[in-house]
Amino acid sequence: MSVIDLAASPSDLRALAEQSNAWPFEQAKAIVARLKKNPKDNPKHEVLFETGYGPSGLPHIGTFGEVARTTMVRHAFRVLTEDKIKTRLLAFSDDMDGLRKVPDNVPNKEMLEQHLGKPLTKVPDPFGTHPSFGQHNNARLRAFLDQFGFDYEFASSTEYYTSGRFDAALLRMLERIEKVMAIMLPSLREERAASYSPFLPICPRTGLVLYVPVTAHDAKAGTISYEDPETKESVTVPVTGGRCKLQWKPDWAMRWYALGVDYEMAGKDLIDSVKLSAKICSALGGTPPEGFNYELFLDEKGQKISKSKGNGLTIDEWLRYASPESLSLFMYREPKAAKRLYFDVIPRNVDDYQQFLDGFTRQEARQQLQNPVWHIHSGKPPQADMPVTFQLLLTLVSSSNAENAETLWGFIGRYRPGVTPESHPKLDAMVGYAINYYRDFVAPTKQFREPTDGERAALQDLRDALANMPASATAEDIQNVVYEIGRREPFLDMVKKGKDGRPGVSLDWFNMLYQVLLGQEKGPRFGSFVAVYGVQNAVNMIDGALARSS
Repeated sequence: MSVIDLAASPSDLRALAEQSNAWPFEQAKAIVARLKKNPKDNPKHEVLFETGYGPSGLPHIGTFGEVARTTMVRHAFRVLTEDKIKTRLLAFSDDMDGLRKVPDNVPNKEMLEQHLGKPLTKVPDPFGTHPSFGQHNNARLRAFLDQFGFDYEFASSTEYYTSGRFDAALLRMLERIEKVMAIMLPSLREERAASYSPFLPICPRTGLVLYVPVTAHDAKAGTISYEDPETKESVTVPVTGGRCKLQWKPDWAMRWYALGVDYEMAGKDLIDSVKLSAKICSALGGTPPEGFNYELFLDEKGQKISKSKGNGLTIDEWLRYASPESLSLFMYREPKAAKRLYFDVIPRNVDDYQQFLDGFTRQEARQQLQNPVWHIHSGKPPQADMPVTFQLLLTLVSSSNAENAETLWGFIGRYRPGVTPESHPKLDAMVGYAINYYRDFVAPTKQFREPTDGERAALQDLRDALANMPASATAEDIQNVVYEIGRREPFLDMVKKGKDGRPGVSLDWFNMLYQVLLGQEKGPRFGSFVAVYGVQNAVNMIDGALARSS
């Protein structure tokens, strides 16, 4: 089987997957091994994947990354098991957490100040569209996930606590409180350890989530007692029915235990928390899920991205400049390596996605399972049909100052007759992305470099050579001319030899063309650019650059 046939048998596909070291398959293999090791832990004959979301703020790019990556692992597992085991993806919202601070990006902040400390589902919605702030953010999360077509089930912490779904696990936590405390206390500062309890009562009087010392635990009665911080009266409440919630690390462990979660990944900053929660889950009698710790995203300065700081990219920003598939590729790549998440990573991911898609059908089956597009599209990547690159579109906008789609389509139509916005809607979308990207990032930083005397001579020779070429010259013919003109000092590359054995041409030659002619550092293959832009237009551009620097 040279390429993957969509009609291939599940066993053939599984055999290929078992040989693949693509990271989603490596993760899925760990889940398969888990089931073989503990078959009694899976009486429901299903595997539960989970992702978590803190709805104190709006969904962000990290939320997308976690769901996208988990979806890739889930699909890999389905292939490895020939889809004989039911799988579910649970997107869990911690909406019973108390509101600790008012977010910066919401209206009616003064109103929210009055409800600090209450569960998010008891805090009024500052946007006025839902019964509570938690429900508003949950709706945003669901719309956000639906936008990308993820297959998931939504779960609300408030609903699970108040409906009694967690009651048995909460009582188990109370029964084994000493084991849980023995795990948690060494991780806490001395001051906090002195008053720590996994249980946080919901004050019957104020509705606040109380961080107070628990004076008594009664496992038989299923209650805890504490002193009301204002009235100083002793209060006893059940731990069930939503009258208490758990601190977040015990809460995470309880959820794994109660729901039988088989897989959940988390950020590198939560490594210690994962270890503690895993120990608590085991103490409750459960088996901690499989998973891995992904690296965090960095901004353009190499600093960790923070929701409160607002550094880095948002989902909406990425989707203003590029397709969802390009973002999925960014998430697929090296999840255990720290990566800059900034505007300048977008063009590469757009074009790399197209390259992976273009190459997919030419690959052998084993290579196809290593190709990111196979994982991005759950084994069914679409047909590649993108006649120009994103970098080329950016250069066309930059060279012509074309800030409208019609001008760009004029170039594209001449270069690829018959290609129209109607025949290539994805390309039409990419034209819009390129215009947005140029306006926001390229135009403000455009700066033309003055050529040296030697560079002026090379540019003049290139201008003359292009002027003698027919308007119908191919990209390859133009590239050969550009390459030949650049074969001179200081652009010779004595290490890289040409096909004829003569010295090659360094990237400095091509970088100079873009810096002097277009006012940008880099660009696409120059021959392809000229073929789309037009030979005469390129000649005029060189004339303009030479006139500017005379």
